[in-house]
Amino acid sequence: MEYIDFDGEQNSLIATIEKPIIDADECLIKVAASGINRADLLQRAGKYPAPAGESPILGLEVAGVIEQVGKSVSDWQLGQRVCALVPGGGYAEYTKVKASHLIPLPDDFSFEQGAATAEVFLTAYQSLFTIAALKPGDSVLIHAGASGVGSAAIQLAKAVGAAVVTTVSNQLKVQACEKFGADHVINYRELDFVEWTKTHYATGFDVVLDVVGGDYLTRNINVSALDGRIVMLAMLSGRYSDKVDIAKLLLKRVNIHASTLRNRSDDYKTDLVQDFCRDFYPMLVNKQITPIIDSCYSWQQVELAHQRMASNQNIGKLILSSPRFNGAQ
Repeated sequence: MEYIDFDGEQNSLIATIEKPIIDADECLIKVAASGINRADLLQRAGKYPAPAGESPILGLEVAGVIEQVGKSVSDWQLGQRVCALVPGGGYAEYTKVKASHLIPLPDDFSFEQGAATAEVFLTAYQSLFTIAALKPGDSVLIHAGASGVGSAAIQLAKAVGAAVVTTVSNQLKVQACEKFGADHVINYRELDFVEWTKTHYATGFDVVLDVVGGDYLTRNINVSALDGRIVMLAMLSGRYSDKVDIAKLLLKRVNIHASTLRNRSDDYKTDLVQDFCRDFYPMLVNKQITPIIDSCYSWQQVELAHQRMASNQNIGKLILSSPRFNGAQ
């Protein structure tokens, strides 16, 4: 099969490798589209290696059709349209996935929409509900609201009746997040979200979802409510945070959680997929929540797609369409 290979951070090429061999509890997916995630850029730069034993090929989420079914798999059929979270191998003609990690593609979803679903909605769901226990009436501050995870988190939080505030970097993203359902959108280049919170949410936020890291930790503590929960997913502005006010942390009883999804156990991911589908899959089908796509690219345009993500230009997901897919839509 063909896949996208990378020669360091500068060059990409189409290469050939053996098709994956599935285990009894897995399915082989013929990939129609792949979602691009910031983890792909980190892995490409040598900063986020694939988990031991997993494919070193980039790509953490795909959509396509089932090409092969493992011997112990009974719930899925050949030719079924699915999307899935994968630990690697998404930038390829075929990829294998645990059958319990598959999500059926809603009938009117395109494969591109499917490829924009699994990673962002499962990450947002895990952060808001599994970890932070968000409930109706809570308030949540979501940083980078125009990102893939941010756009999913806004929709999920609003769907359960939470008050949502988000931060973004420009006016286009302000307008986008308002369309996603955010109650207030702060352009952090024009307004300090800590000062804004003092005026508009004096008691602070019950939940803060953060992909920025660095000195945002101290600022997030400042805007947290009593018994607030901060969930840290990434560190776009740096891995270190100086001068954290531990006294304020203790006084507010703030809980800080750090989370990743890729290196979670298969059982954890199975439970997460089942819980998400129980709580929100009907909303995907009914279009009450929807994946947000910024733009789609061919394999030959992967450099452009990565550059767009690296420069934080995207609003929603960036998608790669497979050149070898000719399955039924």
